Amino acid sequence: MKNKLNKLLHVTAKVTTVIGGLLLGTGVQAQTQKLSGYINPFIGTGAHGHTYPGPTVPFGMVQLSPDNGTAGWDWCSGYHYSDSVIAGFSHTHLSGTGIGDLADISVLPSVNREPNFEKMHSAFSHATEKASAGYYSVMLDDFHIKAELTTSERTGYHRYTFPKSEKAMIRFNLGFAINWDKATETHFKQLDSTTFIGYRYSTGWAKDQRVYFAVRLSKPVREMRLYANNRIVPAVEVKSNSSIACLLFSTQEGEQVQMQVSLSFANEAGALDALNKEKGWAFDKVKEQAVALWEKTLSKVAITTANASLKEVFYTALYHAFEAPVLFSDVNGNYKNVKGNLAHADYPVYTVSSLWDVFRAESPLFTLLQPERVPDIIHSYMDFYNQYGLLPVWDLHFNETNCMTGYHCIPIVADAVLKGMAGVQPEVALEAMKKSAMQNIRGANWYREYGYLPQDKMGSSVTITLEYAYDDWCIAQVAKKLGKEDDYALFMKRSASWKSLFDSTIGFARAKNADGSWVTPFDPYFSEHDEHKAMFTEGNSWQHSWFVPQDVKGLMQAYGGVTPFVTKLDSLFTVSSELKGENTSPDISGLVGQYAHGNEPSHHIAYLYNYAGMPAKTADRVRYITQNLYTNKPDGLCGNEDCGQMSAWFVWSALGFYPVNPASGEYAIGAPLFDKVSIQLPRQKKFTVIAKGVSNTNRYIQKATLNGKPYTASFIKHTDIVRGGELVFTMGSTPSATWGVKALDLPGQNN
Repeated sequence: MKNKLNKLLHVTAKVTTVIGGLLLGTGVQAQTQKLSGYINPFIGTGAHGHTYPGPTVPFGMVQLSPDNGTAGWDWCSGYHYSDSVIAGFSHTHLSGTGIGDLADISVLPSVNREPNFEKMHSAFSHATEKASAGYYSVMLDDFHIKAELTTSERTGYHRYTFPKSEKAMIRFNLGFAINWDKATETHFKQLDSTTFIGYRYSTGWAKDQRVYFAVRLSKPVREMRLYANNRIVPAVEVKSNSSIACLLFSTQEGEQVQMQVSLSFANEAGALDALNKEKGWAFDKVKEQAVALWEKTLSKVAITTANASLKEVFYTALYHAFEAPVLFSDVNGNYKNVKGNLAHADYPVYTVSSLWDVFRAESPLFTLLQPERVPDIIHSYMDFYNQYGLLPVWDLHFNETNCMTGYHCIPIVADAVLKGMAGVQPEVALEAMKKSAMQNIRGANWYREYGYLPQDKMGSSVTITLEYAYDDWCIAQVAKKLGKEDDYALFMKRSASWKSLFDSTIGFARAKNADGSWVTPFDPYFSEHDEHKAMFTEGNSWQHSWFVPQDVKGLMQAYGGVTPFVTKLDSLFTVSSELKGENTSPDISGLVGQYAHGNEPSHHIAYLYNYAGMPAKTADRVRYITQNLYTNKPDGLCGNEDCGQMSAWFVWSALGFYPVNPASGEYAIGAPLFDKVSIQLPRQKKFTVIAKGVSNTNRYIQKATLNGKPYTASFIKHTDIVRGGELVFTMGSTPSATWGVKALDLPGQNN
């Protein structure tokens, strides 16, 4: 689904052009507000973005956000901008996933309602709804209550402004669930007139999820009513698979009642300890601290552009990229491990890892902008491996969901090893990667036996084969670094498995059966969303045939050379956007021809022109995507955010380059958006990118210098960036005949 450009309502005195409904200026304007002020959490809450608007801190344990109470794909985060009611504010949320879960510990304030176990909600209007960095507020129209939310790292802060009422209530609905989730056991207990503890166990996408909480109110409750499975419980404690707790009091007009809800994924004691570390009722101070955390995080990238709307898109993208993974260990360092046992770590443990998505661009972005956090993320993966026996595929609260294809923790771990990230143990990492590659589940055994995954053995066979081949290349590079020659030879051989399913006679990857015969009929426009019947995961052959980032030169040869390769690549963006089949995947969105920017398998494709010596074509495609498929509106994302990957693509592309091969340590150069970008690196170093004369027309690089010396390569290495320095592009309105076109200037030389 393509987003249309919005009309500009004004222009500036500077020479300007329109980009993405945004004003891209050639002049320089000073920053007039904090970077966190450009965060717009509503971006992605419409269309199929699946983001949530409520507050969190970078990588925080708590994601406190409204839920509409509506089931359906576009409510995977609990909220969709098209809705008009709020069923509660819950404390955990997924950002942009294609499956709904979490939404734990749901709370709704009300007045003039009798305590009960019935469904409850309130109408609301976007006119009274606000969201910004670390803050959300809305007027609950049915109750005339203003709700305000903010968070610290492990605690959600609520501030409710009530009307005068003898029947004021804050209601906890521990049975509340969205989509796949279902509560299995819940607990709520009163400790005193202002303090409560409890837990919520559930099953769904995460088969064994446990959230413990502790609550403190600023106002003593007059009475508490408890319900278990739709029956009243006359006690101070309730346990059932669906518990409701109604906290009752009276309020004066305009009275503010505050509440703190602290979390642990280990036990109630951990939640209570977290609550006791939260001092006083300083809602505004906590909000300011959340803003300060976002300000510090965003300030790692300073951009210069005359366009405030473009800053909003960029910094919100950076915000979304840094919402996940989320903190999982509690204030005492405890958490529930894969086997359901209490575990302890002396470092922050992270979870919610959408690895099929984020290995492509978000994880490499972390190695550049979050290098201090990467070792802890890798340690979390290794802890998962030590507990489970395999590296995670899609870790949700230390549950292996086995969602999506490939074993894409491997490129993330490999990238950290190859970039020499501190605290990562290469030998241990290699053994873990090999264990995942030698598993006998997820079709890996047949992939090894046949040299590809036969379609008559398992669905999504083409996608799985292509992705396993790439992951194997990543293992080979780590083996090479460690001098493991036998491992290097084995996994390099396996990394060529994509060739078994590439039909050079038609220029498409396609499925084979175990006997070596092609699966017929074949149609590159055909999409099937059923994972057992599909040949491609959430896509078709047009979109998946390009996934050979480890050997783009070999892919060109399979097409018959540079010219037919580029001709086919051109046609990807210009053929009909029709999808064929009775059960096409809804994830195929953001279509430009058959290029589908709304789903991750397409994300590297626009940059492949660089490998053919045609960087101007990359600039055309990348600029079109940034111009048309990202805006600062609720429908500003053309597909699922997927824990930050959709936004990470924009961040990289706006900077001017992108990790086509995420573990190669090099980035293909595209079409920078900003006059100037300054990236803050460790040890007070900076890397600056300057694009002289950049505009929508001037999108082609004419020449470049790196630290004052001529630079003709159409890629840049990670090592060059982290040393610090200055990359200067001179931009023009026509393609250069000399920059980035020679054989030695092309990326992928060492792949």
